[in-house]
Amino acid sequence: MVYTIPEIPPSNNRYIGRDARWKYQTEKRRWADLIALHCRPRPQKPIYRAVVTICYYFKDARRRDPDNYSGKMILDGLVRCGVLEDDSFFCVSLRLEARKDKDNPRTEIEIEER
Repeated sequence: MVYTIPEIPPSNNRYIGRDARWKYQTEKRRWADLIALHCRPRPQKPIYRAVVTICYYFKDARRRDPDNYSGKMILDGLVRCGVLEDDSFFCVSLRLEARKDKDNPRTEIEIEER
């Protein structure tokens, strides 16, 4: 299954090493809501083991580090809304990709049950 979120989450650099705990929590809740809204249809029961590929479509080809777009907010949202049972290493293999789409920046989440 493939889900499309019409936004890209903020870089982890926006929050790490800064006094931004409450801003981070607010953004994390907002992303959980976006995931719940756009990740439909959901499986009948949460997927226990999966390969999750997150592909960010940025509007430019500027250099970005994958570790700054780790997918934490996305994986937490997928667990919270019942798509994934857990987001631990045992349950999820994670792949991160990036592409350019000037006219339609977005995040695509592909989930393959394993």
